Amino acid sequence: MSIVIEQKPLYKTLAVGQDIVFTVSDINTVANYFKPKFTAEIYINQNIADLSLGTSRFATLKVTPNNKGVGIFSMRPILESFVSPEYDGTNFDNKIFSSFKTVGYTETKPHPIHLIDKYSNNNKVATYFLIKFNIEYYLTSSLATLQRGQSITTDSYLAYNGVVQNDHALKQTGNDYGYNLNQNKLVFNNFNSALGKFLSNAPTTQYARLEDYGTLSFFNFLNISENSFQVGTDSAVINMVQFIYIKLYDKTGLQLGSTIQVNSTFTNGSFNNNNSFSNTRVMFFGGFPANLDGWSTDWNTHKANVSYYTIQAFDDQEVAISQLYTINIITNDCKGFESVRLTWLNPHGTWDYYTFTKKSVRSLQTNRTSYTQLGGTWNDNTFKINGYKGGQKNFRVNTKEILRINTDYLLDADAVWFEDLINSPEVYILNGYSSSDTFGMVNKYVEPVRLITSSYTRKTKANDKLIQYTFELEKSKNKRTQAI
Repeated sequence: MSIVIEQKPLYKTLAVGQDIVFTVSDINTVANYFKPKFTAEIYINQNIADLSLGTSRFATLKVTPNNKGVGIFSMRPILESFVSPEYDGTNFDNKIFSSFKTVGYTETKPHPIHLIDKYSNNNKVATYFLIKFNIEYYLTSSLATLQRGQSITTDSYLAYNGVVQNDHALKQTGNDYGYNLNQNKLVFNNFNSALGKFLSNAPTTQYARLEDYGTLSFFNFLNISENSFQVGTDSAVINMVQFIYIKLYDKTGLQLGSTIQVNSTFTNGSFNNNNSFSNTRVMFFGGFPANLDGWSTDWNTHKANVSYYTIQAFDDQEVAISQLYTINIITNDCKGFESVRLTWLNPHGTWDYYTFTKKSVRSLQTNRTSYTQLGGTWNDNTFKINGYKGGQKNFRVNTKEILRINTDYLLDADAVWFEDLINSPEVYILNGYSSSDTFGMVNKYVEPVRLITSSYTRKTKANDKLIQYTFELEKSKNKRTQAI
């Protein structure tokens, strides 16, 4: 009697937002014994070295064999509850900190992930899991003693907080299905002579003001044997991002100052050695203008003259493994429109950003609950008439702030990318650089909003000539009023 894994995910690094299905069988036990049930013990841990420990077991599932005598398990509902977006900077084991304005992250001095100076690990964007399958059954129809077979354990898998859409192409090998991350170049390497991208569907040319914050995220420390995918070239000693280059240029295309090399080190909030932690498998880099303020001498010296700059990642053989990204510096609209920068959770479980520089309109929508107040005092020595009492009064006032924002003219690639915004479950306004945080940071930089635009049409230059979009946002929190 032996249990067999008939079907499993094809790749060992996978987004939780897809069908994660395992199929197991035990032909002899199902055919010859009573009340068989397949069991699946799910082990989850951010340290792959501790994954098989009893303390890593979080759930046990049981299914009865279907009409074909096999057990089919869907792991997506379980795994989705063990990953989540990264909202704040990180403190790994009180040793490796992300920083904001050169101050390391702590519980008493936190900062949003969008504001990091250089690198940050992740807290719960990714995690490891494995499954131990078994079968339980009774030898006789009297159901006297429950028996268990010989368990079988899957490989270890890395799950991250991404989604795979229903129209994405999947590869099938035998009974196994999987989404190949290399097909959209989501891993930093030179697979098929094409360089990788950051974890975003955004175009490689982006736009930001000098005061704008934001991060670029990427897979790190992936190797073929453990993760099915590889960071770095085949000649890399450690499958990691060794450093990121930033080059500043003026409007004539002349490089300003020296190339800024941001090394992946403990001091900079990252790792530079092999490790067993899922916290390092998805990482963040503060790559937008305001993130560079304060710590980079070249940036501080030349930023007034910077027209654009480029970003590119390299492996430990100093070979480029990412595409070249360009950040163009923009200013507020000449007509004086208020710029609004949004950040939203993208399909890969990290963050995208866009600054809306055209006309924006703020309005208030109010819902009032009223009551009729008695005019005068009825519980005093004499009846008194007070001018402020009596008539209709507001018992409760619920006020929402609404924003209508507009893009500049866009390219076709931007129009496709904005579909991620309309489909995102989390959207925030990200406020810009402030020279002083003396009066606190809570509620200052990140404002939760709800996108209330309900329809989106993909525009193209061929169809629409000029591409521009309007979105409506609603502040997530009501304005407060005094209690009456």
